[in-house]
Parts: sequence; C-alpha cells; structure tokens
Amino acid sequence: MRERLKSLIREVGLSFGDFVLASGERSSYYIDLRLVNLHPEGLYLASSLLLDMLPEETQAIGGMGLGAYPLVSGMLLIARGRGRSFKGFLIRKEKKKHGKGKDVEGWLEKGDRVVLVEDVITTGGSLLEAARRVEEKGGIIIKTLAILDRGGGKSLKAHYPFSSIFSVEEIIGGKNGQI
Repeated sequence: MRERLKSLIREVGLSFGDFVLASGERSSYYIDLRLVNLHPEGLYLASSLLLDMLPEETQAIGGMGLGAYPLVSGMLLIARGRGRSFKGFLIRKEKKKHGKGKDVEGWLEKGDRVVLVEDVITTGGSLLEAARRVEEKGGIIIKTLAILDRGGGKSLKAHYPFSSIFSVEEIIGGKNGQI
C-alpha cells in the first residue's frame, strides 16, 4: 500500500516549476496532496496507512483545512469497516459567523485523547494551531500524523509525538528534498 501511494503521489500530486508555499517560502516543486486525497485510490491508501499509525488509546481523530478533511472522513469510514470506532471532528480556519458560531465541528469532548492529521507538513504551523484549539476545548493531543513531512516534523516533535508516512526525500529524492 505504501509503495502504491508513493507512486500515486508522484503521478498525480508532484509538479515542478516555481511555487510559493503556504509558509511563504519558494520551491522548485509542489506536492498537491489534495489531488491524491480526492482520488478514490489515494484517499483509501492514505487513510488506511494513517489509521494503522494510530495509538491504541485514540478516541478522536481530527484536523484543520482542506488537507485534513478528506483524511478524517476516510479514516473514520475505514476504521468502521475494520470494527473500530472513533469520534471525528473538523477544525475551521475561522470561527463561523452564523448559527452556533463554532470553530470545531463534529465530536470533540473534554478529555478526549486526540490524534490530529494533516496532508503535508511544511513548517508545522497549521498543525500547531489546530492542536492549540483542540487543547482549548479540553482535548488531549496524543499524536500528530501527516502523509508527507516537508521538514516541519522537527518543530512538531518539540511539542507532540509526530509521524509521517513519507519524508519529502522519499518522494522526490535528494538532500532535504532539494533536487
């Protein structure tokens, strides 16, 4: 499964050129995992592999932004098929301005042991923000997971346990992902 996901990332998600990343840094390549996570095989593979990385004590799975939303849904669905059950939640980038004004949608309760997921980690800033907001609601972060670590995993590890399916070097090769 891991090798097929790597191939799929290279086939549909990897582009070369001149790109500005969310961090503001420039890069000669871009890995768009939204294309992988919205591909039926890609979502199944990524969600299955991330699910296999969950600590036994996990009670809830969540994430923030377009990269995490399909992964959370995929993981919950596959877990159910495997006879496991988790709460799921999604963190809005901004608090809703209507209705109940929520910034976290779904099932997150005080004391829940939480795993946060993300597609790509560049600096780790988005996942750290998600963790802060979960902790404000009383959730306990037990692990952070990503499909791809572009280098931000180091900063995450200073705060929370972190694992990724791939490092950027595994996808594009070269030292620190530089071609």
